[in-house]
Amino acid sequence: MRKALFNFWGILYHIWFYILVAVPILIALPFLILTTLSERTYRQFFWLARNIWAPFILYGMGCPPRISYEEKLLKHESYMLVANHTSMLDIMLMLRVSKNPFVFVGKKELVNIPLFGFFYKRVCIMVDREDSRSRMAVYRRAQKRLNQGLSICIFPEGGVPDESVVLDSFKEGAFRMSIAHQIRLVPITFLDNKKRLPFTWTKGRPGPLRVKVHSFIDTSVLEESDKRILSQQVRQIFLQDLEEPGHAQIPQHIRT
Repeated sequence: MRKALFNFWGILYHIWFYILVAVPILIALPFLILTTLSERTYRQFFWLARNIWAPFILYGMGCPPRISYEEKLLKHESYMLVANHTSMLDIMLMLRVSKNPFVFVGKKELVNIPLFGFFYKRVCIMVDREDSRSRMAVYRRAQKRLNQGLSICIFPEGGVPDESVVLDSFKEGAFRMSIAHQIRLVPITFLDNKKRLPFTWTKGRPGPLRVKVHSFIDTSVLEESDKRILSQQVRQIFLQDLEEPGHAQIPQHIRT
């Protein structure tokens, strides 16, 4: 009986999440459409997503962000943002991490999510990982966005791993791209997203979302042949956080 109640709660919690995703989109629909008509208005779209949509969802789910920074993101500088991927909350939480406008690089399948997918395909760089031409096109589109002063965000696991997997193997695209475009790479560990809103519909609960933004990695001195070592270095940073008992302590200096 107790297990059935927990499962029922998990299902309601997930339904509530999708309601929170949809409500601000429907309310702000005219503004969202206007700000996605052109790449020139992307910064306005990003502001709406970061300051209205994301906090509405995170706080509505009872999941306030707790973000610690080993190094601050500088205004008007482009970065390669990389984080572990465990939950749909990752998207909203990443928006809260960076005030600098950035563009997600993500799999094309997310286009199929009702309402969310409509804007996703208009503002994100989509990639079909089974198509080599699609992967190459990502580099060209990323360079264009970087030239516009934006940052890029990639989840290097490439998809959400099985819940039993602490951290999946990494695709090398983010690291190759960071080296090719000579932008600093920012490792970001999401410590709590999997237990707050996993992809299993019968699981999930409110609570703070801790984030560790690690010191940036300078890629200007690296060559493409270094991409695997860079990938392994970042993966080890994430594993050290995720495998620590209790997923590390909550830092003293945090930002909500």
